[in-house]
Amino acid sequence: MKKLLSFLLLMIVSASLAACGAGEEADTALGESKKLIMGTSADYKPFEYVDTAHSDEIIGYDIDLANMLAKEMGHEIEIKDMEFSGLISALKTGQVDFVLSAMTPTPERQKNVDFSDVYYTAQDMIISTTEAGIQSEKDLDGKTVGVQLGSIQQDAAEELSKSIQLKVDTRDRIPELIQDLQNGRFDAIIIENTVANGYLDKHDELQGHTMNVDEEEAGSAVALPKNSELTSEFNAALKKLKENGELEKLAEKWFDGEQLCSEGLTSHSVSPSHL
Repeated sequence: MKKLLSFLLLMIVSASLAACGAGEEADTALGESKKLIMGTSADYKPFEYVDTAHSDEIIGYDIDLANMLAKEMGHEIEIKDMEFSGLISALKTGQVDFVLSAMTPTPERQKNVDFSDVYYTAQDMIISTTEAGIQSEKDLDGKTVGVQLGSIQQDAAEELSKSIQLKVDTRDRIPELIQDLQNGRFDAIIIENTVANGYLDKHDELQGHTMNVDEEEAGSAVALPKNSELTSEFNAALKKLKENGELEKLAEKWFDGEQLCSEGLTSHSVSPSHL
């Protein structure tokens, strides 16, 4: 009888320990699930960039926005910097949980990933040297134009090449485009005007002209895997940040009171589109 009681007691203790272990594993898994990996391309000031003069930390509008969204949703985030052209692939292969990199939800991208509501809109700008004599799209005839690989500016330039003779060349990073424009490899480049303004302020030899766009301005949104449950979470968090005025404050911080639009929710005034 004593042996039987000892055996039963041992079984009960073992079962209790196993249950505790399973509970700890579940808690650990839950904790891990709250950490989201964010993909971005940190070459797009003021959205995401590294101020190398002060630190190697990635900062910018999108970084602040990501942290605000994560706080609203109760998640932690880890940021991975990569080439813009590889962000969609990283999302599809599970290397990142979401992408926040001023990305435009184009129809082509929407075939592969889902997007949140738009949180920002902007316009494309042609940047050239003041000596180039380029004032509009028609002046790009016979020119070599640089764009970021995988961006909507690449799409715009390639579409423009159907009506005028221009050569489209790509680079992975915005600073590379600026450098190759300055050293004469490009006659002009096309980038978003909010980003362009930062370079125009620093380089007197450069000038910019906003492109004429007939279609509705495209905006920037958070990219997520197809059918992700996180999409509704991001949309709810974006709506709350707009309603409580946090998006407006963020626009003031990074865009000097220019315009921010979020799916018809206008806060400020920022120069219009992006990638």
